[in-house]
Amino acid sequence: MGNGNGFVITKDTWDRTPEQQRDWIMFETIQSMHLRLISLERWNKSLSFAGGILGGIAAVVTFKICGG
Repeated sequence: MGNGNGFVITKDTWDRTPEQQRDWIMFETIQSMHLRLISLERWNKSLSFAGGILGGIAAVVTFKICGG
């Protein structure tokens, strides 16, 4: 498991970590994952939109070239 700064927690370290600190590490990890997911969703929407535009342009060009 890791937190926002890339620090990796081993099982041995986790076992010696106080419970309150474990809770904080879990919270930070979940928050980091949430922010990354939001970023990926934005990219997905943007790239899907751009792909639709490019696909439409390719269809029009192909239709004009092949004559339809």
